[in-house]
Amino acid sequence: MMNVKTERMGDVLSADVEGRIDGSNVVQFEEAVRAVIENSDRAVIMNFEKLVYISSAGLRAILLTAKSLQKQDAKLLLCSLSDRIREVFEISGFDKILPIHATKDDALASLES
Repeated sequence: MMNVKTERMGDVLSADVEGRIDGSNVVQFEEAVRAVIENSDRAVIMNFEKLVYISSAGLRAILLTAKSLQKQDAKLLLCSLSDRIREVFEISGFDKILPIHATKDDALASLES
């Protein structure tokens, strides 16, 4: 079970991801995110506060989203990772290539600097 709720704040898209991202729903996740990203977006903030599990397929989808955004000169920021999810990002090294913030407000503030 996975759900993505989005909110637009000017040229920043916020996506709250809930549940699990794994092989059974990774295509659904990618399509849900791709459908709401606009060419004018300068950043996408993925809020993982309610994410309980992410597989390697989910990590790959996150990386592909980041690369796609990079092509349009936009950023992908992650926020509100639980300890379990943060550990997955640290073990995989993704914390070195994607900015991770404690809260959505922190992620938004980082865009202003």
